Amino acid sequence: MVSALYPCAITHVRTRPGTYAFRHRTYLWLVDPDRPPRLPRLLRPLARFEARDHFGGTAPTIRAGLERFLRSRDVELGDGTVTMLTQARVFGHVFNPITVYWCRRADGSPLCVVAEVHNTYGERHGYLLYPDGSDRAATDKEFYVSPFFPVDGGYRMRLPEPGVRLDLSIRLERGGSRPFTATVRGVRRPATPRELVRLGLRHPLSTVLVSAAIRLHGIRLLLRGLPVRPRPPHHPQEGMQ
Repeated sequence: MVSALYPCAITHVRTRPGTYAFRHRTYLWLVDPDRPPRLPRLLRPLARFEARDHFGGTAPTIRAGLERFLRSRDVELGDGTVTMLTQARVFGHVFNPITVYWCRRADGSPLCVVAEVHNTYGERHGYLLYPDGSDRAATDKEFYVSPFFPVDGGYRMRLPEPGVRLDLSIRLERGGSRPFTATVRGVRRPATPRELVRLGLRHPLSTVLVSAAIRLHGIRLLLRGLPVRPRPPHHPQEGMQ
């Protein structure tokens, strides 16, 4: 596959307790982790894809980390292909709230999707998903992300593999309600040096700003009086160590 860039808008809409919404503009990469983009030396600080930033951070490559995670769940990728949507490391910093991997068998048929989630406490968790024909999947919530929601309920996700457009959604469901929805929407751009420079100038230090925005909006919610839910002890999953 040919790597691509997606300038995009990420929206969070919270309806309970209280209502709150925000939109953040950034850009994401769609890459084959086996063949990351080859950039001119001067631009390499704008985009690095490193194994330490994914899964347990101890595998020699991103694909090896993914394969270890899948194998621990009796899924064999074999000679299949992987497409990864993620933030790159920019000037040595990265924070990926979610990285999505679309895994296909060697014959091109869909195998599974993995959603790798990171929280602001340095913890990671992977969800193994089998979307239906409409690219929708459901899973129990198993990981502490927002300090304003406990670890219960479930997610409804729509995760079509990006093409000309990027259009993902994740909805939290708790007790018959839908208190939180996140969407990611963008349009494909070629991953050329010129486009990367343009996006880098438009969104400088993009990964730092993502991390800062999450904390800023968390402070605003705290000042509004939302109760903080205790963070349970984190036990790394098998395959995420």
